[in-house]
Amino acid sequence: MNPIGPPAPRPCESCPYARGVASGIWAGHEYDKLEPYDNDIAHQPQQVFVCHQTERDSPQVKVCAGWVGCHGADNLLALRVAPLVGQMTAHDVRTARAYVCSVPLFASGHEAAAHGRASIDAPDERARRAIQKITRTRSDLNA
Repeated sequence: MNPIGPPAPRPCESCPYARGVASGIWAGHEYDKLEPYDNDIAHQPQQVFVCHQTERDSPQVKVCAGWVGCHGADNLLALRVAPLVGQMTAHDVRTARAYVCSVPLFASGHEAAAHGRASIDAPDERARRAIQKITRTRSDLNA
């Protein structure tokens, strides 16, 4: 597995943590992954949350900018553990810790997940366009 890089300068267009992203573009199990990072640090997942635009084994894999911006790097067990288990370099963790998000984010994983699930059964036109774009991007990555 490639080491996970630092977050992009801003969340991607389909980031589930970004307030401006349409509801219902990801599968329900993807939204389920957001809430456990709201837990007290000792009860959080140890896996770094990566950007949905890259595959975990991709050389371009990076930390989800919305995840770091929403939860704050100091509040994430996964970022503390990442250099110890070889998921990230110490330099990239320091970069993530210094990250400041430039777009409005939900205040918690719970809020982001609730927004995302709200239209999952009936996504609007904007969400359908985002789903099509994600599908094309992922098929291009796997080609």
